[in-house]
Amino acid sequence: MGLLSIIRKIKRKEKEMRILMVGLDNSGKTTIVLKINGEDTGVISPTLGFNIKTIKYHKYSLNIWDVGGQKTIRSYWRNYFEQTDGLVWVVDSSDIRRLDDCRAELHNLLKEEVLNLEAMDGSRHWQIVGCSAHTGEGLLQGFDWLVQDIASRIYVLE
Repeated sequence: MGLLSIIRKIKRKEKEMRILMVGLDNSGKTTIVLKINGEDTGVISPTLGFNIKTIKYHKYSLNIWDVGGQKTIRSYWRNYFEQTDGLVWVVDSSDIRRLDDCRAELHNLLKEEVLNLEAMDGSRHWQIVGCSAHTGEGLLQGFDWLVQDIASRIYVLE
């Protein structure tokens, strides 16, 4: 039994999911994580490096990796892809002057060879969910979709 098989068995037993949350700096990633967890979002500092927050969500344990989005950190995003079950790309739609940067970074991310996207046959699952990190509107719907989609692929026997 290989290491990957052992990890999958453990994840299945603990109903654990690893979520990678990325996007440009100041897009609301940390605010989303705190809001989903019911924490205070009054004072938030820029994420230098990454934060990991484990959240109980329905019957699952979500390990959310909130990775900083500063330009100097973006080249390191590829280091977080391994063993990731879901990716959340956060866009601040009110930051109109950086939407082109946001699009370009997403395209760069999707071209990463470690994601092996060129080998996929169009079966990639994705969803755009309009939400507000500030008010929390739409966040639960987005996470509901994400968790249900991941669970349908990882925990297929249940």
